[in-house]
Amino acid sequence: MQEFQLLAVHDEDDDGALGWQERALCAQTDPEAFFPEKGGSTREAKKVCVGCEVQAECLEYALANDERFGIWGGLSERERRKLKKRAV
Repeated sequence: MQEFQLLAVHDEDDDGALGWQERALCAQTDPEAFFPEKGGSTREAKKVCVGCEVQAECLEYALANDERFGIWGGLSERERRKLKKRAV
């Protein structure tokens, strides 16, 4: 759950670089959906991400910080790994 808590925190010292997290829809929904058990469904989290205005910023953050758990920017960890491999 620590990863989700990061989404809801605004970093005042970062001059708003992480300010997108305040506008993230996931910060207003059930965190369990974004960190499903292994083999669990990611469908509900991805539905939230589709309508989120900061989806691109979220994905960029996850890729830059090598987030290994949860749904970030509408992608699972496996999907983010594939995306990174294609970019290389």
